[in-house]
Amino acid sequence: MTTTLTRILYVEDDADIQAVGELALAHVGGFTVELCSSGQEALDKVADFQPELILLDVMMPGIDGIETYQALKELGHLENTPVVFMTAKVQEEDLARYRQLGIADIISKPFDPMSLSDRIRNIWQQCQH
Repeated sequence: MTTTLTRILYVEDDADIQAVGELALAHVGGFTVELCSSGQEALDKVADFQPELILLDVMMPGIDGIETYQALKELGHLENTPVVFMTAKVQEEDLARYRQLGIADIISKPFDPMSLSDRIRNIWQQCQH
């Protein structure tokens, strides 16, 4: 695993939030970002993109974030790839359920676009230890 995070797969079905997230990650943070608008698109693109971290919306139509996370983990080659959920559902019981799945962290929506990249880097560093 590399020590510097560069490649993020960003899965978000809301076009406006996706645009803000891409701006924050690619332009402010300098990351290479692969955008996906659905869980299925993430599953289709993940092998070719080879992300070092996955940023995953929880509430999406079709395959939701939890189902996408489980399907990604079943692919085998992503067992060491940190997954961070982004969600507006941040009640304590929701957070406990997400953590039981084994995700790296949770970022609540709305997020601060100016500090998102730093937050992601901090999560990445914690996952490297």
